[in-house]
Amino acid sequence: MATLRIAAASAHFGRDLEFDLRRIAKLVADAREAGAGLLVLPDAALGGYLADLRHPDPGALPPALDPDDPLLKQVAELAAEMVVCVGYCEAGGDRRYNAAVCVTGDGVLGRHRKVHLPAGEVAAYDPGDRFDAFDTPAGRIGMLIDYDKTFPESARSLALDGAEIIACLSAWPTSITNRAPRMAQDRQSRLFDLYDCARAAENQVVVASSNQTGALGGMRFLGQAKVVGPGGDILARTWSKAGLAVAELDVAAEIANARRVLNHIGERRPGSYRAGSG
Repeated sequence: MATLRIAAASAHFGRDLEFDLRRIAKLVADAREAGAGLLVLPDAALGGYLADLRHPDPGALPPALDPDDPLLKQVAELAAEMVVCVGYCEAGGDRRYNAAVCVTGDGVLGRHRKVHLPAGEVAAYDPGDRFDAFDTPAGRIGMLIDYDKTFPESARSLALDGAEIIACLSAWPTSITNRAPRMAQDRQSRLFDLYDCARAAENQVVVASSNQTGALGGMRFLGQAKVVGPGGDILARTWSKAGLAVAELDVAAEIANARRVLNHIGERRPGSYRAGSG
């Protein structure tokens, strides 16, 4: 058996990049002490997320980093032998992307640009256009960012590309239009957990879901980092608090067991599905 410890982080990040890097260093150290081979940090861990999703201020957007920015190289150095996924705002010429990168001390293993942008993000970012899995020392991984996981096609695309682990990096807030008095009663809190478990169960893969905590501007983030097994069961979680959700499992064996009788990927009938272009 080849077991892997997976850590998903809940933590607060803002515009102060030096502060963000120090917090990342602490989370990496905590994950290493816990024996994790994979750490999934939140979306926008370098530079923070938008402070307002309804009317983002063009003058107060997260700092855009080049794909080879020294800060990302520092995260890779901190990762060393671990596999670490981290979110940031990526500069692409005159465009900006909500992006994630997966690194070890040897360099970049994979990248993702958020494909599905909610209404407020359209004013701040351009969308990505693909979902790709990639090989890592922790197994074959695919990444999703925030709203991506609302769409079943996103995770299914990664599973069809051989992903065994889906890293979902989020800066997922409480409901903006109908905020509940208690976070546990918030509609977005329920949906965040629902999507994590559904994406794992329907594809029979492991989901490592990170999220931001605290507040930025008018945004209040849920936390609720978790590791979900291929049967849709939550193996570890942080609830709304900052910290690490850590679970140890034999990923290949758990996936094989989940697919032993009912293999969702192998038993699809693509010819029967409607694949519309719009």
